[in-house]
Amino acid sequence: MQPGKLTYAHAGAGTSQHLAAELFKSMARLDIQAIAYRGTTVLLPDLLAGRVDMSFGNIVNVLPLVRDGTLRAFAMTLIRRSGIAPDVPTTAGSGYPGFEAVPWFGLMAPAGTPQAIIDRLHRESAKIMASPEVRKKLNDIGADAIGGTPAELAAVIEREIPQWAKVIKQAGIRAGD
Repeated sequence: MQPGKLTYAHAGAGTSQHLAAELFKSMARLDIQAIAYRGTTVLLPDLLAGRVDMSFGNIVNVLPLVRDGTLRAFAMTLIRRSGIAPDVPTTAGSGYPGFEAVPWFGLMAPAGTPQAIIDRLHRESAKIMASPEVRKKLNDIGADAIGGTPAELAAVIEREIPQWAKVIKQAGIRAGD
């Protein structure tokens, strides 16, 4: 192996792609050079052309390219195999036990928003997320609609802070990099 020869593309400092790659580098003890882009759409042409060696792509962005054979998926960053791509092994199952880096999206409101508004936003968004049409559309693009409560989302954030803080510190990632 030639340390520092391989490259990975990410969509910007601190993005889920960047942090997943840094977690992988740490767990695998590999020297892979980061190439920062300003978003996924601008990194994909370089990945497809082979100007960068790899990327930890968000499934929503890369699944169509994997399905049509343009990109090859080596592993999913979920802890369990995905029903969306059941033939793709997990990173944890490929020799990196415990590896999990799952980007998620949450509906947020400013601190101090009245609880009645939070409750209504949650009720209405939960109805939307539960609709068969929305669930199918999200599933078709590779997204898994969970639609939990505000407390469940807060628990996810609290649980992940220590892991990602450690990755950020070890990799020396700073805002504005």
